[in-house]
Amino acid sequence: MNGLNTVAQHGERLGSLLTLSGSAVGVRLLASPITPEGARLLDHHRYCQALMRARKGESVFLTAAGMACPAAAAAFGFRPLPAGLETGKGLVGFGIVADEAVGRRMFEAMPRLEPGHIQGLHLFPLEESVLAPDVVVVEDEVEKLMWISLAYLNATGGERVQSSTAVLQATCVDSTIIPYLEQRINLSYGCYGCRDATDLGPSEAVLGFPVAALPAIVKYLEYLARKAIPTSRAKKAWASIDGPLRDDPRGPAGD
Repeated sequence: MNGLNTVAQHGERLGSLLTLSGSAVGVRLLASPITPEGARLLDHHRYCQALMRARKGESVFLTAAGMACPAAAAAFGFRPLPAGLETGKGLVGFGIVADEAVGRRMFEAMPRLEPGHIQGLHLFPLEESVLAPDVVVVEDEVEKLMWISLAYLNATGGERVQSSTAVLQATCVDSTIIPYLEQRINLSYGCYGCRDATDLGPSEAVLGFPVAALPAIVKYLEYLARKAIPTSRAKKAWASIDGPLRDDPRGPAGD
């Protein structure tokens, strides 16, 4: 990455190429609990809520003391997972799983940071970066995330994009911790928690990638924007279909 200004420029270009509805978010995983200059220290917030604020233009800082979600707090190494979640009983209580053993296994396999590895999370609009983030997180319509994934696939030589999710902890684990630990893109459908706690829409999802991949992703989005993106969005192949399907507001498949 050639300088912090480049991160901000790439963030702005990413948003404009895909017409994102909000900002892509830069996330710094910090060893210090001191609030970064210009950031708002959050209290009683979930990580997904901090991400929502950054997506809408705020620079925010979240520590163990301010983290309201026990599952995210455990994932970031801030505090142990409560027994009710660790056993799977809590997920049964929420109506997420029918069997405690399923919930227990979901948490056993949860990627997480070692306790004490970080002390705080700084989230901010990517186009306003003044400090280099570790991870970039994007929440938006699935079609827009698809183009980011295709750009990443171009950048990695055509290797198929692998995703990991438990349909749980979509923003903290799936879109931040996995990209941070494994240094790769990861996509998530969203989860019960982030859909309940934020304004994430039913047609929106979330992905994250290490900031080192940002220049190549923007480079190939520029390429895709020349032909593939506008052609696909124009839906000329759909318009060529004869019959009533063209007039069905649900789309060509009627769903």
